[in-house]
Amino acid sequence: MTATISRPKISNWETSNIPNLVGKTALITGANSGLGYYTAKALAEKNAHVVIACRSLEKANQTIKKLKVLNPEGLFTPLELDLSDLKNIVEVQSKIFDNFENLDLLINNAGIMHPPKTLSAQGYEIQFAVNHLAHMLLTLKLLPIIEKKEESRIVTVTSGAQFFGKVGWKNLKAENYYNKWESYSNSKLANVMFALELNENLKHKNILSLAAHPGIAKTNLFTAQKPNPGPLETISLELFSPIFQTAEMGALPQLFAATSPEARGGDHYGPRFNFRGHPKLSPTSPFAMNKKERKNLWEKSLEILNNFL
Repeated sequence: MTATISRPKISNWETSNIPNLVGKTALITGANSGLGYYTAKALAEKNAHVVIACRSLEKANQTIKKLKVLNPEGLFTPLELDLSDLKNIVEVQSKIFDNFENLDLLINNAGIMHPPKTLSAQGYEIQFAVNHLAHMLLTLKLLPIIEKKEESRIVTVTSGAQFFGKVGWKNLKAENYYNKWESYSNSKLANVMFALELNENLKHKNILSLAAHPGIAKTNLFTAQKPNPGPLETISLELFSPIFQTAEMGALPQLFAATSPEARGGDHYGPRFNFRGHPKLSPTSPFAMNKKERKNLWEKSLEILNNFL
């Protein structure tokens, strides 16, 4: 069961509170922009060796070049990772195992939001495929190297949209209809359910699985997947833009989950005021708290991923 919000309040936690991470290795998906970029920047500044996992090697190298300007001593490794194709994740496993002895932090950060109807290489709705299925497969494939050190952490990034998600896990190939809002919410609900169920499964191995959400942060998710937003989307973005927080602030909950000695397995962190602010323990969707529903998602996902495990 995830942490309740009755535990002592966290102070105004900043990246300066991150402990020295020398000797630790962190892999961040989607590290080239937004939350992933600022997460990579903060971890490298605290001496972690950061694996910059991006859809293309070009993006990864460009990101490292940018980070090196700010932090010439930073340790970075580029990694090409296409989360829209499960076969690519299988190939990436061997690259990680060949180049690293252990992995202290895995941050499942990359995401797709509200694209036109698109299917993954395996034929699944792209948001569910990338946001949930691909990260679940990546995590399970990397577990042998994550387990080499006790108290390694896996942080899966979700969203407040989890509260609008539905369980049942039907229409995963958008075979009946496609609603981009519903599919996104379902994928974010799946993220937090996966994080909590994973934590239950890893307790005996002393590995922590946590979830975090950024509130409403200004990231490229709002524009990258919809170059032609509708009138309602445009008005909504303009209306709510003043309350958005920066991507740098939005990254704090996942950084807290990844590094703070106060963080515990099964915790879910978000901004203090839910949409903005410093990190705090955050409420979780009631569906994610239902063990039966979590197991149902886990088993359904394993059924899909079986050929790649």
